[in-house]
Amino acid sequence: MPGRFFDEWQVGDRLTHQPSRTVTETDNLLFSAMTHNMQPLHLDAEAAKASEFGQILVNSTFTFSLAVGLSIADTTVGTLVANLGFDKVITPKPTFIGDTLTCASEVVEMRESRSRPGQGIVVFRHELTNQRGEVALSMLRTVLLKKGV
Repeated sequence: MPGRFFDEWQVGDRLTHQPSRTVTETDNLLFSAMTHNMQPLHLDAEAAKASEFGQILVNSTFTFSLAVGLSIADTTVGTLVANLGFDKVITPKPTFIGDTLTCASEVVEMRESRSRPGQGIVVFRHELTNQRGEVALSMLRTVLLKKGV
């Protein structure tokens, strides 16, 4: 099991997750369709060309979901009780089809659960960077984790 228990983390722990992921047109199209997000900037090449970006923008909620997905293997697989919240989600740079995104995570806060013995709360800062080294997304994810046996 690759995830870590609550008591295996410390504030300041940082890791870069592998593999990275190159975003495809299919990713963007399917995610936008599945979530009923019909924003022309995500789906209409001509509308996107006419925008200030000049090309299709990847749906930012896909980018958000990808950050979580890329991070869980090293952080919470098998140890997660629940995701408690997602905060301060920002997208300072757009993601385009063909961008390769890498996720890094840092523990920024942690505390024992007051109401659930044997569990603790960890706050991760997840950051996605593209192949140009630009931050495409940053967020805080608060999780409830099991303690080690």
